[in-house]
Amino acid sequence: MKKLKKYENPLAEPGVLYVVSTPIGNLEDITLRALRVLKEVDLVASEDTRHTGLLLKHYGIKKRLESYHDFNKERKAPTLMKELKSGRSVAVTSDAGTPGISDPCYLLVKLAIQENIKVIPIPGASAFLSALVVSGLPTDRFAFEGFLPVKSGRRRKRLEELHEEKRTLIFYESPHRLLKTLQDISEILGERKMIVARELTKKFEEIKRGTPEEIKMYFQKSKVKGELVLVIEGAKRG
Repeated sequence: MKKLKKYENPLAEPGVLYVVSTPIGNLEDITLRALRVLKEVDLVASEDTRHTGLLLKHYGIKKRLESYHDFNKERKAPTLMKELKSGRSVAVTSDAGTPGISDPCYLLVKLAIQENIKVIPIPGASAFLSALVVSGLPTDRFAFEGFLPVKSGRRRKRLEELHEEKRTLIFYESPHRLLKTLQDISEILGERKMIVARELTKKFEEIKRGTPEEIKMYFQKSKVKGELVLVIEGAKRG
């Protein structure tokens, strides 16, 4: 029987940008590789330094933290590029989950590629994939749309554009807009099967299944809290 080769675990390479996935709630949902990289890099660029700081403290990791978020990305990205070009290794983390999904990591990765800086992904948790695989809806083809527009008119227009989309649809949504969004989905996409996944991997995790109208009626009974993922059945395939 052929012996399996062991994976090599070299130290974090100098001048490399690591895109490190972190837990979306439960702190146990982090890989051994992610912990090793976070220990070995020269600095961590984080969307929320307080959030990442708690994660690092939990695992006994002392590391230089730099903020990198939507409101400072244009100013901070060039500074982080200088660190990389000087030979320092940098890990970028989002608030939670996989960087580059509805957060500013894209700009940093794009700049690194333009400067021929090596970019290495460290896979891990992702809220929308976690919701998709437990939805009971088709997973062979899906469309991740991120957040729908905040304004009602633009939100309804986007849903109208997706009316004939046959792939399973996935959205992020904020608690205070959930009921309005469910109403728009009901009126525009119709009473399709869907789920709302709330606080995935956390203490109050909840997955509510039904039609948009059924789920809206359920969440009308109490104040909605936490992070939300909506997974909706696509248009009927021919």
